[in-house]
Amino acid sequence: MNATKNSGWAIFLSLCLVFAGTTKGFAQTDPLISQQPPQAAQQSAEQLQQLVAPIALYPDSLVAQVLAAATYPQEVVEAEKFIQQQKSLTGDSFAREVDDQSWDPSVKALTQFPAVLANMNQNLAWTSELGDAYVNQQQDVSAAIQVMRQRAKQAGNLNTNAQQKVTTQGQTIVIEPATSEVVYVPQYDPWVVYGAPMAVFPGWYPYPGLFLPGPGIRFGLGFAVAPFGGFGWGWHHWGYDWHHEGRVVHNHNTYISHSTTIINRNNFHGHFNGHSAFHAPRSGHTPGGMHSGAFSGFAHGGVARANSFRGQRSFGGFHGGGFHGGGRR
Repeated sequence: MNATKNSGWAIFLSLCLVFAGTTKGFAQTDPLISQQPPQAAQQSAEQLQQLVAPIALYPDSLVAQVLAAATYPQEVVEAEKFIQQQKSLTGDSFAREVDDQSWDPSVKALTQFPAVLANMNQNLAWTSELGDAYVNQQQDVSAAIQVMRQRAKQAGNLNTNAQQKVTTQGQTIVIEPATSEVVYVPQYDPWVVYGAPMAVFPGWYPYPGLFLPGPGIRFGLGFAVAPFGGFGWGWHHWGYDWHHEGRVVHNHNTYISHSTTIINRNNFHGHFNGHSAFHAPRSGHTPGGMHSGAFSGFAHGGVARANSFRGQRSFGGFHGGGFHGGGRR
């Protein structure tokens, strides 16, 4: 009797152990658990201001194109390579070749401004982080741009002139080209033009034609946008709506990025499985020994962002000279 009872308890305990081991195995292989890396923290206002500093003084429609294109860093690389390979093409012929490419309209639009596109290709870590910030902190990015414009205006570096029209609508500063056919991109040092010097974005290098040493602003040659007018991605198809959550506008509608290289953390569960992490390759413009990192997805920020506020200043640092940038004619 006791032997039978003891045998029953042994079988019961064995089954409990088997069941516990089985459920533990299920927990360890649960795909929903294994695919949930920690979400990255949002960037602070100060970090966003540093991030938008290189473009905050651009005309509104160009800001829109840059923010949208920054969500497609791999296509930025492809477009820059394409421009380098098609230097013999100009005007309508060049525009038609661009139109045939599979890139996002925002990337196509930036071929109108080869220096701007080249700068994004040169500073891929910055480009990728800018795209990540726009996708995940759209209103905060817009607010940061307006803060920087206010600072530049207070410093006496943002005014209406022959190249641009600067107007104030309530608390919003709007920047538009002075003419409809030629767009001038301002040349300035983004780390000193806003008054009090800012820390340089880590690994950021100035591009000739867009960078001007010192605290002021200058304008080089204009970029002609007329040859691109007949295409849906041309200059006049873009805008920025500052009054409705700060949004990029394309063809009179809110622009929505469908990039698979930037994770939309506001809709995390729907995007993670299709995410393909972008790793920025070495740029031909990047000085030897320096590498561009990936700032999209859950590697957001990385080593560069961790070092971004250690007091690095642009005084006496590496600067590109005061070159004149030119657009395609």
